Amino acid sequence: MASFGTTQKCKACDKTVHFAEMMSVDGIPYHKACFKCNHCSGRLSMSTYSAVEGQLFCRSHYEQLCRENGSSNKSPAAKQGEQKTPPSKVSSFFSGTQEKCAACKKTVYPLEKITVEGDFYHKQCFKCAHGGCLITPSSYAALDGTVYCKPHFAQLFKEKGSYSNISKKKNAGDTTPTDSETEPDPKPEPEPESTEELTN
Repeated sequence: MASFGTTQKCKACDKTVHFAEMMSVDGIPYHKACFKCNHCSGRLSMSTYSAVEGQLFCRSHYEQLCRENGSSNKSPAAKQGEQKTPPSKVSSFFSGTQEKCAACKKTVYPLEKITVEGDFYHKQCFKCAHGGCLITPSSYAALDGTVYCKPHFAQLFKEKGSYSNISKKKNAGDTTPTDSETEPDPKPEPEPESTEELTN
């Protein structure tokens, strides 16, 4: 007895797709039940899907991907021969990153990431080391890898002279040292000989 159907395989499950249950995207067959969002596994229809690098997404996850990556171009689904490629940027985007927060040592995701001097922070972990107040990349100062808000940095280090040379060096023509810049003489001046020694 002859069998009716196709020899096409579903891209998602790699099983034979019969005509009655087939959906085709750019010539790539799927079972209706396998036509799901790669992120949330929600069922899709021909009017509610978007394909990025050959992966299917529902509208909300596609929009999330576009907001975070800054792109809104739909790319066609992958060709049959490209099925065994390494994981794409899209799948690694949803699975997380290897970047760890310098403060709490936990994974930092793109939406909550602040990058400062090569270190990554969660927005809520980017705090002044002295007062614990939240800071931004435009309102911080760092010393030896420790971040501070500008007011606490000035309070802690300006008294010790960290800023004193900066303001004085702005005036490049001034070569005479000020009183604060002159170093005290490390050797005390010898005292005059006492009169007792002279009388003896």
